[in-house]
Amino acid sequence: MLRAATDDDKDLALKWRNHPVVRAVSLQQQPISEDEHAQYWASLKDNPHRKVYIYELADTPAGVVTFFDIDDGYAMWGYYLDNDGLEARGQLLPAWIKIQREAVKLAFGPTDKGGLALDVLEGEVLEANEAVRSMNKRNGFEEVGVDDVEIDGLVTVVHRIRRTVQPGDR
Repeated sequence: MLRAATDDDKDLALKWRNHPVVRAVSLQQQPISEDEHAQYWASLKDNPHRKVYIYELADTPAGVVTFFDIDDGYAMWGYYLDNDGLEARGQLLPAWIKIQREAVKLAFGPTDKGGLALDVLEGEVLEANEAVRSMNKRNGFEEVGVDDVEIDGLVTVVHRIRRTVQPGDR
């Protein structure tokens, strides 16, 4: 289940985002400071172009989904999980599968049911992140572009992904 993030989620979101496994597959791989995170979290208030949701598995907070650059039926997105907590509970693999499905459902779902009613959802994934690239394809995303991005001084191949609204999404 996805629910809107609240201020009570701020510290968990930072902890999960700074996890070494999450940072290793992120475009920004340096740890995010508490001050940087506080500024980011404050910027979410009343921002129609950015929405953050908490993914819950078995009524336990387990991940974060962010939609950003929201404008006229379009958004970018990203997500990450509570790797340590989910692994300890033996739920990491099911969470990876479910968080993306829930996020896609919310992205394209109708607004009267809490969805964002998007027409296009895009994201970015590191070429080396084969597991997520494969899952993206299973969930209807296409790789539509490739960029060489400098990450921590190294040129890294990043794939842009896109999914458009499909029959049954609404």
